[in-house]
Amino acid sequence: MRRRAEKPRKSALALEQAIKERMPERTLLGIVARTAYWIEWWHRFGPASGNDPKLKDPFGRYVITTFVKGTNMTYAEAARHIAGVSGHELSVAARRHVTTAKLNEAIGDVVDRHAQLDLSRAWGNGTTAAADGTHMDTYLDNLLAETSVRYGAVGGIAYHHVSDLYIALFTHFVPCGVWEAVYIIEGLLKNTSEVKPTTIHADTQGQSYPVFAIAHLLGIDLMPRIRNWKDLLFFRPSRTAQYEHIDALFGEVGRNVIDWTLIENHFKDLMKVIVSIGEGAISSVTLLKRLRSGSRRNATYTAFREVGKVIRTVQLLRYLSDAPLRARVTAATNKVEAFNGFSDWVRFGQHGTVAANDPVEQEKEVKFTSLLANLVIFHNTLDIADVVRQLQAEGWIVDPLDLAQISPYLTEHIKRFGEYSTHELGITPDDYDARLDVDFSVLGDDEKAAAA
Repeated sequence: MRRRAEKPRKSALALEQAIKERMPERTLLGIVARTAYWIEWWHRFGPASGNDPKLKDPFGRYVITTFVKGTNMTYAEAARHIAGVSGHELSVAARRHVTTAKLNEAIGDVVDRHAQLDLSRAWGNGTTAAADGTHMDTYLDNLLAETSVRYGAVGGIAYHHVSDLYIALFTHFVPCGVWEAVYIIEGLLKNTSEVKPTTIHADTQGQSYPVFAIAHLLGIDLMPRIRNWKDLLFFRPSRTAQYEHIDALFGEVGRNVIDWTLIENHFKDLMKVIVSIGEGAISSVTLLKRLRSGSRRNATYTAFREVGKVIRTVQLLRYLSDAPLRARVTAATNKVEAFNGFSDWVRFGQHGTVAANDPVEQEKEVKFTSLLANLVIFHNTLDIADVVRQLQAEGWIVDPLDLAQISPYLTEHIKRFGEYSTHELGITPDDYDARLDVDFSVLGDDEKAAAA
């Protein structure tokens, strides 16, 4: 029986409306500057030499660079609209002072400070996360551009790992031709924050037998939201195993049986691989790409698949029998989908198109946007908490269940395009001249029609 979504509490809707009405007006650049003072994430940036940046105002330069790159503005556009900087200065800061590793560390700083806020506890405890991708356009003449079968467009995939605290832990830029599932574990392993989820949710694209196996052996509980799960195979522990009520799920008796001997014979090999992944000696992305494209005659590949069959069967049975679990999985995946929309709102420049051709620069672009989105989430959480304190001072009884339904992805109070000077409003313009010293009489009706 299909489980209907619960309607929002009326008290939660009233609280949300009251919060939205009182949220102070902010600009994106102002949010970036204020969070830079509080968290000092900008200290992660600097030249590759490790020396102090030879900049007159490194704070200002890094704040503006993060705003410009996070919104996907061009350097030329930024220089026209922001006084005191040039496109060249911003380009140098972004290319020479910021790397993907430094962006990961800055994102981790924001995540850690966000997790320390009392309000974040209304949304979760940091033990779960969800992973999902959103399509990002690239230029057609980009040598790295591919057509996504899933999205039906040319570009790449921004693959986000979003905590149950609503904030992004890690972001990859994934080529369209790559199965998204191979990145689901890597994001957790490369997460630099103190928030370490042990459960990861995803959609159908985020699962396969090897992914289930590696996640389990690493101590990660992979629980995806699987579309058409009833069409998937359930595996029996032995040829004689039968079940009273659910036997039809496993198909014909004697088929779809786990090969425990194969797992036992190659278990040491599997654990060597897992230890290598945990120690960073081998990337889980590289391994999963090899396993997905590897020959079935490869013993390690088949052993990983066999373990994955066991784990996925157990997870499918859990998903089938536990309605609250299904609700939690759906809520987690909805949260990461909401983050995708929020980050798209933040990334308004150039219609969100990834303009870079270099894979490293492409990765940096999506990470800049994730950093900016996280800064807005952190600042929104602080503003929501301030409003809640105001309401409480006025006698409003705030139910934590209502607060749990308030998302920090609020945008109505943010002027994302900044502020434009209004000094011209008081200047009376000169009369315009409608005349033009051109003889149009030589044009007949035929010539006018042809020109049109």
